[in-house]
Amino acid sequence: MKLLSARSAGVVVVGLLTMGSYSTVWAADHEHDHDDHGHGHDHAHDHGQDKDIYAGYFDDDQVEDRKLSDWEGDWQSVYPYLQDGTLDPVFAHKAAHGDKTAAEYKAYYEKGYQTDVNRIVIDGDEVTFYEGDEARTGEYVYDGHEILTYEAGNRGVRYVFEREGGDEEAPKYFQFSDHAISPNDADHYHLYMGDDRDALLEEVTNWPTYYPSDLSGEEVAEEMMAH
Repeated sequence: MKLLSARSAGVVVVGLLTMGSYSTVWAADHEHDHDDHGHGHDHAHDHGQDKDIYAGYFDDDQVEDRKLSDWEGDWQSVYPYLQDGTLDPVFAHKAAHGDKTAAEYKAYYEKGYQTDVNRIVIDGDEVTFYEGDEARTGEYVYDGHEILTYEAGNRGVRYVFEREGGDEEAPKYFQFSDHAISPNDADHYHLYMGDDRDALLEEVTNWPTYYPSDLSGEEVAEEMMAH
């Protein structure tokens, strides 16, 4: 598998990677990001963004840096809705149109959505992560973007932020994946968070997913089935 990884600083690296590589990660991302999530009226492609970009086909010069304000707001994890059965209609919907059973889809998303961070609030350069009643706030700065190419030919962008202050218990890094490649208000996102930047890029099975906190579980399910 070939990987093209481009930082916003302009550094380009091309390499041949084995299983477990960035290419493998983005093949997995392609499945859950692109085929398996619904989108509301605020999504990028409904604002005129080329659908080819949404599908992961774009040129390097189309990718733009983004500010943390693109993800500003109060966000809830969808994992509790998987656990309590609220998302079961989503998995039934996928089974009717896909190649897995509803139970197989649910098991796949059980691994993908799993997280202890049930809520995230983004305000300015501060991001607060809630685990139950505990809250940890970090101050974050932009650390560039990564363009990743996988074998199928389509690609994706992760936007990376690094903690420069605040609670040391807050993640050192987090990376957004939300289908967009230029400034755009996100309507949901997948977040990779931890203390090792490169290891996050290799994450294959776990991609906690967040929707606005003012949506009910049923509304989240409707968003996921919207297309």
